[in-house]
Amino acid sequence: MTQPPLYQVKAEFFRMLGHPVRIRVLELLQDGPRPVRELLADIGIEPSNLSQQLALLRRSGIVVSTREGPTVVYALAGGDVAELLRCARRILTVLLADQQGLLEQLREADAHSAPEQQFGQTLTKLNQ
Repeated sequence: MTQPPLYQVKAEFFRMLGHPVRIRVLELLQDGPRPVRELLADIGIEPSNLSQQLALLRRSGIVVSTREGPTVVYALAGGDVAELLRCARRILTVLLADQQGLLEQLREADAHSAPEQQFGQTLTKLNQ
């Protein structure tokens, strides 16, 4: 059996990360291991939904779980995922800053065109 191309494996990896609950779990685990009850309290979803998301992350090898008495504690399997999330934040910061710049340009253009629009509206009223 042939292995899939690396780009396909990468795409599957990013698809696996592509859920808001899974991203939030990974962000919370960046600060260290957390028991499930804390994750539930911070994320505010149904326990069954969180359990599904944690199971997927565990099967993928991104998080590990340990049992401490009746409590299950989750942690990142390594620091690379935390670094990936930091990289994503840096990329998003640049993208959103660029969008903010465009938004400001649009607002400036609207502010400059407003007097022209008012003048055009005044001329229309005078011609009626």
